[in-house]
Amino acid sequence: MSVTLEWLWRCFGWSSAGASSDQFAHSKVSLNTSNMGTNVVIVKNGRRICGTGGAIATAPIAQDKGYFETKIQSSGIWGIGLSLGNANMDNIPLGSCDRTWVLRHDGTVWHKNNEVCKMKNAPSEGDVIGVSFDHIELKFYLNGQPLPFVVTGVKGNVFPVLYVDESAILDAQFSDFYHPPPPGFSEILVEQQIF
Repeated sequence: MSVTLEWLWRCFGWSSAGASSDQFAHSKVSLNTSNMGTNVVIVKNGRRICGTGGAIATAPIAQDKGYFETKIQSSGIWGIGLSLGNANMDNIPLGSCDRTWVLRHDGTVWHKNNEVCKMKNAPSEGDVIGVSFDHIELKFYLNGQPLPFVVTGVKGNVFPVLYVDESAILDAQFSDFYHPPPPGFSEILVEQQIF
C-alpha cells in the first residue's frame, strides 16, 4: 500500500514528505490569451503584446508584495497597470472604468475615467516601467527609479494588465527583471491549491 501511495505522490509531482505549507509556487506567469481583446496579438511565449486592445496576466497578485515590469519596444498608445479579471479588454484606453488602474503612454495614471496623477516626463521607447503592488499601494517605476506618486484604493483580486494601440508594442517581464524589485517585493507567484 505504501508503495502505491509513494507512486501517486511522485506521479502527480507531490512531495513524499507530505503536503507543503507553502501556498505559492514560482511558475511561469504570462499574458493570458483567454482574456485579451479581440484584436490583440500575443507572441514571444505570452510576453509580447501588439495589435489593438488589452490583456491581463495568467495570475493575479495574490501574495503580499508583487512586482512586474514592461519594456516599451515600440511607441504608440499604450497602458500598464492593474485590472480586475472582468474588465473589458476591448474598451481602450483602459483606466476609463472602475475595474482598471493604468499608467498611460502620456505619463498619466487613470481610474474611473479620472486622471489620478501625472509624471513630469512621459516614458518613451526603450524605457522599462516597473509596477509594484502590496494590496495598499500601487507604485510605478521608470527605469528602476520610483515615480513620485502612489495610487491607493485599489481593491479586489487584481491582475497585471497591458494594452496597446497605434503600433505600440510592449514586452511584459514577470521574472528575470531588468531592474531589481523594490525591497520586499518579488515576481508574481501563482497560488496553489493545498489538499
